[in-house]
Amino acid sequence: MEVILMERVAKLGQIGDVVRVKDGYARNFLLATGKALRATEANKARFEGQRAQLEARNLELKSEAERVAEKLNGQSFVIVRQAGETGHLYGSVSPRDIAEAASAGGFALNRNQIVLAAPIKTIGLVEAPVHLHPEVVAAITINVARSLAEAERQAAGEEVNTVEEATMDDLGLEVGAALADAGGSLGDR
Repeated sequence: MEVILMERVAKLGQIGDVVRVKDGYARNFLLATGKALRATEANKARFEGQRAQLEARNLELKSEAERVAEKLNGQSFVIVRQAGETGHLYGSVSPRDIAEAASAGGFALNRNQIVLAAPIKTIGLVEAPVHLHPEVVAAITINVARSLAEAERQAAGEEVNTVEEATMDDLGLEVGAALADAGGSLGDR
């Protein structure tokens, strides 16, 4: 299906471009969200009449997004989750969780603006891009920890999800000492 883009769509085109997309994508996303119109002659004429208004509105939204990006860029948000000794979370941290943490921090973000390649499943510091506008992206840091104290240690640069492992030498000495103690007490009987 051919559509006229009413706003910039990432990896598709700019305002006013006539592009061919799959029917389902057009019906279920582009047309439903108002990002595009069907490419009919009437709609092309309607678009050309509104083109100046749409471009002005796009510039206004872009400048607003840039102002928010200046404040948001580099911010860090703490999310506390339960995790095992190795740092693997029992659940995961999704874009919805990040949006809620950002809202608690004073930024109104929608979960659709946060783009993660995969849900966060381990504790630690994770960089997450926030798409405020198709042309404006801010980067935030998500500090996933088991407690607020652990989050502060992680923010200071300390590695908290390591498990101390005993070496075979350490185990051998402990086992040998235990056997020596046990052997000495058995020989007294």
